[in-house]
Amino acid sequence: MFQRGLAAAFILACATVTGAAMAQSNIPSPTLDAIRARGALNCGVGTGVAGFALPDSRGVWQGLDADLCRGLAAAIFNDPTKVRFIPLSSSTRFTALGSGEVDILFRTSTQTMLRDTTLGLRHVTTYFYDGHGFIVRANAGVTRVRDMAGATICLIQGTTNEQVTADYFRSVNVPFQPVVFERTDQAAAALSAGRCDSFGTDASQLAAVRSTMPRPADWTVLPERFSKEPYGAYIRRGDDNWHDIVRWFTTAIIEAEEQGVTAANAEEQRRTSTNPNTRRLLGVTPELGQSLKLDPAWAYNAIRAIGNYGELYERTMGEATPVALPRGPNRLHTNGGLLYALPMR
Repeated sequence: MFQRGLAAAFILACATVTGAAMAQSNIPSPTLDAIRARGALNCGVGTGVAGFALPDSRGVWQGLDADLCRGLAAAIFNDPTKVRFIPLSSSTRFTALGSGEVDILFRTSTQTMLRDTTLGLRHVTTYFYDGHGFIVRANAGVTRVRDMAGATICLIQGTTNEQVTADYFRSVNVPFQPVVFERTDQAAAALSAGRCDSFGTDASQLAAVRSTMPRPADWTVLPERFSKEPYGAYIRRGDDNWHDIVRWFTTAIIEAEEQGVTAANAEEQRRTSTNPNTRRLLGVTPELGQSLKLDPAWAYNAIRAIGNYGELYERTMGEATPVALPRGPNRLHTNGGLLYALPMR
């Protein structure tokens, strides 16, 4: 009787867990439902930073963040053009997301504890690793930041860089004069015009600013880094299915590079691969898409649209581009970087 009782209890527990999982899977996603009803993803991006999100001469948004928006649209609609880019400043981005103006931020936004716990938002997963740095004129004779006593430093309002800069100069007891701007292009213009001795922000953005200067060789990004700046997508709290979609979309782009799946070979890999992981990733077996309430080919569609992470990085800010930023920590973990795709099974 005791054994029968244990068996009954086990069956009841399994049924409870299974029922809870099925109930969870049936919970609607208000964000996904709104996107589908609208027919487009509203994606918040920056106001213009080369390599991340910047309109080209035809007004088409280009860059890592812009292509992640396109890839997510492809995962939802199988159409990377079904995205509306909404440029947002650093000081307005979280308000715009919280109010529903955008569905997601792919906008060089550092994941921090207070942002995650006090804004009613959630950071999802890291897609880019960076650190705070400073750019100066190459002929300024400055080799380290603590030598910039009394310097005027351009900063962007509403960023972690304001605090990082103030904290560092306070820690070494060196005075400086901040000049705060709303947008990166404004700070870059002030730097070029001589209104600031330096510009302090994340190193990737400094490389982008340098690439757009009339004479890039006149500028040097100092080698020191003063913070950890992991960029992650931000969404509103309370929509678990949308969180899962964004998290696993980002993971799928990294997983594709780990598996050697590219925009060019994805179709052949889907047709011929015998690797169970590749077959799951590309939707030959449908369970991953079903778990997200998406088409089984959701990741395949995204990879075909924007490529894997390595392709995306090299195309938008790699060493062959004007930004010319080495991958550094944004290499795969197998190549000494920090990128690591969670198991997709």
